[in-house]
Amino acid sequence: MSKAYDYLVVGAGLFGATFAYFARKHGKKCLVIDKRAHAGGNIYCREENGINIHAYGAHIFHTNDKGIWDFVNRFVEFNRYTNSPVALHKGKLYNLPFNMNTFYQLWGVTTPEAAREKLEEQIREAGIGEPKNLEEQALKLVGRDIYETLIKGYTEKQWGRKATELPAFIIRRLPVRFTFDNNYFNDKYQGIPIGGYNKLTEGLLEGIELRLNCDFLADRSAFEDMADKIVYTGALDAFYDYRFGELEYRSLRFEHEWLHTGNYQGNAVVNYTEAEVPFTRIIEHKHFEFGTQPQTIITREYPATWSKGMEPYYPVNDEANSQRYKQYRALADGESRYIFGGRLAEYIYYDMHQVIGSAMARAKKEWNGEL
Repeated sequence: MSKAYDYLVVGAGLFGATFAYFARKHGKKCLVIDKRAHAGGNIYCREENGINIHAYGAHIFHTNDKGIWDFVNRFVEFNRYTNSPVALHKGKLYNLPFNMNTFYQLWGVTTPEAAREKLEEQIREAGIGEPKNLEEQALKLVGRDIYETLIKGYTEKQWGRKATELPAFIIRRLPVRFTFDNNYFNDKYQGIPIGGYNKLTEGLLEGIELRLNCDFLADRSAFEDMADKIVYTGALDAFYDYRFGELEYRSLRFEHEWLHTGNYQGNAVVNYTEAEVPFTRIIEHKHFEFGTQPQTIITREYPATWSKGMEPYYPVNDEANSQRYKQYRALADGESRYIFGGRLAEYIYYDMHQVIGSAMARAKKEWNGEL
């Protein structure tokens, strides 16, 4: 007997929604399911009092790929938002990424030559040969002042470990600019969907059957009977019932607060780099869309140790986890009915454009190079 659907897509995040869009374009019948009460995965926005709240942390779309930029703009127009975060350390603000504004704030230097000399002097003073850990890697790249003011506390909070206990590869490079440019990204295209990311998700899934509050792994055999092929975007270790052990992640906890003011911090993202401050950053959502509402909402973002049942945000791609993932990947590669994709199934930290690019590449492979 033929199945009810050509494709069952498990997960209505960017990978699943993008793949489903192209499946529908090729005349395939799709069912998309998600265990959450909403579509969109971690780009989901919750609208309150006219403000689109990034429910799972700040998401800024950026890419150098014109094809991907044109693709997302089919579904929603993007604004001109430029990500220019600032960092607060001991009551003083510093521009990010590290640029001439930062160097002036740290050292009072006003020329690229003076900034470069100061940076090179501190790197020499650090005297690091082959870095053995993240702290030594950072000192070798940017010296002590930048490291201790803007990297050390933030990083140790984010990963829940001392920088001397973290592998050096986490920061293979640190962007340093000798210009007065506060744009965090170098990408040519950047912005936020006007009206929020839900409009992008809705556009991708238009005309496709969507069922929410559906846990694929809780009723796996029934769902497998529904479609010829299955696109799985969930955690790969959970799919195989943790056969080789759990893959590790770092998680996040969000604390939201409505304030009776029109402007709390003057910027969408402010990082808090002191170890004594328990959260890593405060997000003021209205600034993503240049909001003029009389009230504002802020979100404090707290790093958290991940355990089963919590949202996995950042894969811990150390040697042990990488080896464990390879074992799971070998099993996945042998599955003829399944397509595995997305940040959880691939155990990788993806930016949004990279998720879409991965889904497009998989769709091309599925339909012999055609999109």
